[in-house]
Amino acid sequence: MKIGFIGLGVMGNPMAKNLLKAGHHLIVYDIIKAKVEDLVQAGAEAAQNCRDAASRGDVIILMLPDSPEVEAVMRGEEGVLAGARPGALIIDMSSISPLVDIALEKKAREQNLRMIDAPVSGGEPGAIAGTLAIMVGGDEAAFAEAQEILHVMGKSVVRVGAIGAGQFTKLANQILVGVHLQAMSEALVFAQKAGLDVQKVYEAVRGGLAGSHVLDAKTPLVLKRNFAPGFRIRLHIKDLKNALIAGRELGIPLPATALAQAFFEACDAAGRGDLDHGALITVTEELAKVRVGEEA
Repeated sequence: MKIGFIGLGVMGNPMAKNLLKAGHHLIVYDIIKAKVEDLVQAGAEAAQNCRDAASRGDVIILMLPDSPEVEAVMRGEEGVLAGARPGALIIDMSSISPLVDIALEKKAREQNLRMIDAPVSGGEPGAIAGTLAIMVGGDEAAFAEAQEILHVMGKSVVRVGAIGAGQFTKLANQILVGVHLQAMSEALVFAQKAGLDVQKVYEAVRGGLAGSHVLDAKTPLVLKRNFAPGFRIRLHIKDLKNALIAGRELGIPLPATALAQAFFEACDAAGRGDLDHGALITVTEELAKVRVGEEA
């Protein structure tokens, strides 16, 4: 199958490479030419712009940073909507505002195009391994057509509803992870300040109700002071911003989300926006004047 793939960043690059390994024909585009060349070396074809990538694909995949980038890529004289052939399927795998994808799908439908939203969770490690969790919103027939492609990139592929439902689900996911990271930060700093061996505290609680994938994934990295980016602080800020905006529009109070967002923003303001979101703990450490993992 011919796939136009737009957006070759930290996530898009390994996702596109997995599609190549699975035998798909990729036409790729990114505003950074070196990223395009890297995929060309792996076997993809280069597109001149978004319109060119869309015009040559049966399926067009977007993996972009936020809503403004998706709108810019979709609209305009050199955009996807201008180039895509009637009947083509657009899959937006970016994590953006649900309302943007809902509006874009309506525009696509007017041009005899189909569109689903399919944001992902799992970070760079999941993108490399092809084990992402993919949350899909859109027409059932379009989802059925997309499944083979999505399963190349993800271990879990679930249609959760109509267009926009995937983005709403991703925001719910990011609320859970963000608030959990702040709770984990406070608990580990609490244990450190109390003079406990944090490794042993972690071992004691992980088998009970407090145990979680977040705790298991991030606590060992905190103890090693390894904040190499799997999912960057600044990207989690973007997701929680979209969640808070959607919450206001839906009339939902999200106080814990707002508090977590304030700590993420403090971490970014301290110059750590490109670190892994596990680095959120550093803000609470500084407030408590301790560092998790140091001898008491």
